[in-house]
Amino acid sequence: MGRAKLKKFADNQASRNVIEPGKPEFETIKGSWRSGHFGNDHPIVLEIGCGYGEYSTGLAEKFPDKNFIGVDIKGSRIWRGSQYAQNNGLDNVAFLRIHVLELENHFEKNEVDEIWITFPDPRPKKSDVRRRLTSSRFMDIYKRVLKPDGLLHLKTDSTGLFEYTLELVQKEVAVKDLISTSDLYSTDLLKEHHGIQTRYEQMFSEKGEKIKYLRFRFE
Repeated sequence: MGRAKLKKFADNQASRNVIEPGKPEFETIKGSWRSGHFGNDHPIVLEIGCGYGEYSTGLAEKFPDKNFIGVDIKGSRIWRGSQYAQNNGLDNVAFLRIHVLELENHFEKNEVDEIWITFPDPRPKKSDVRRRLTSSRFMDIYKRVLKPDGLLHLKTDSTGLFEYTLELVQKEVAVKDLISTSDLYSTDLLKEHHGIQTRYEQMFSEKGEKIKYLRFRFE
């Protein structure tokens, strides 16, 4: 392992806004994100598979009256978002280093107000369907941690993942208030995204890929 990565891991261990294995808060945070970590009663918004944390930090800058938590297993990626938040005084952002399947170990039922899934790995192989972050087993987890009527958003450049997810929520998962578009940038929905782009969104947009988006509430 290179020195740069080791330095990032050491920074994460020293950073209060990174919750990861080995820290006492990692074992006790469930149910106490508002009171224990953020020290307020503001809504909690998750970014699933947050990568470098561009969406979590971008939304945090726009909405200081909400708490944002980026969830990802890659500590070297989380490091960038963590450092940005610290350098810019964003106390309403945290990062949780776990596999998404472990989400319920760290959030109580109905503890979350909103979820964003931003440019996840589309897992195009049929053998990888269960690993897609919008598959039914993940949807079950999101439904349990989300409060009733909490919103779930998906942004992706992948036509395959978008169509798979849209079919899933139309036929298998009971949802309401479903809105979707296969070309976000050509609709009025774009203004709801506040000009925030992830690294992948910017890269794919520059290549001419259309950005797909959907949102809904679970029944």
